[in-house]
Amino acid sequence: MKMFRKIMFGAAVMSLMAAGDASAAGNKLVLDGSTTVGPIAKAFASYFKKTTGVDVTVSESGSGNGAKSLINKTCDIANMSRSMKENEIAAAKSKGVNPVEHVIALDGLAVIVHPGNRVNNLSRKQIRDIYSGRVTNWSAVGGPNAPIVVIQRESNSGTQDSFKELVMGKELPISRRAETQASNGAVKSRVASTPTAIGFIGHGFVDGSVKALDVDGVEATVQTVKSGKYPISRPLFMYTNGQPTGTVKQFIDLPKSVDGKKIISEVGFVNKY
Repeated sequence: MKMFRKIMFGAAVMSLMAAGDASAAGNKLVLDGSTTVGPIAKAFASYFKKTTGVDVTVSESGSGNGAKSLINKTCDIANMSRSMKENEIAAAKSKGVNPVEHVIALDGLAVIVHPGNRVNNLSRKQIRDIYSGRVTNWSAVGGPNAPIVVIQRESNSGTQDSFKELVMGKELPISRRAETQASNGAVKSRVASTPTAIGFIGHGFVDGSVKALDVDGVEATVQTVKSGKYPISRPLFMYTNGQPTGTVKQFIDLPKSVDGKKIISEVGFVNKY
């Protein structure tokens, strides 16, 4: 009887070990969505692979497509730079998906110009006037006598939605003259190469190739973004199907860890926790 128990115990241990190995080898996380959240997600993915052995793939197809991927169950986590919309939540629930929101970091939406532009500050009203087409020349806001090249994001972008909500308001559309770019990086490149351009990007993408303007006299810093004093601050999200468990929970909890907070700061965003 004792020998039988030993055999059964040994078999159970070997079974658990084999299952653990198979889980580690076959375990994979798929993330899709926001280009703004992308740098955080990719840095987390690299860290997670090193510390857990789990492969993590990160696609940056835009917040709207991230929501669609979660709804269609083709990703484990949707990265979004805006909250899910009511119609997206309804579509998810119709397919048996229960979107759960997780704030992973904070971001100051940076309004950027070419470094050679002498303008250093714009009010939200001035930005709104530029993007609506009411103001078309830099001279009207303290800049050179030159037409303004207005750059926006594509309609699927969470950053575009955030800009509309925080700057334009519900009623005022962006001018049809605005040029559209498909990512934070593309907007930055266009502004960096165009002395009379204006655009907006996640603050983590700002570097020496562009100049971030103060908005309403407030510079975007860790302190002003975290306190909400910077007027166009926003949270960044990851969404899961239901409350996360297992590997997904480990990943979602990274922003609350010491290493996760360090990663968020290193890629230029602001910790919530």
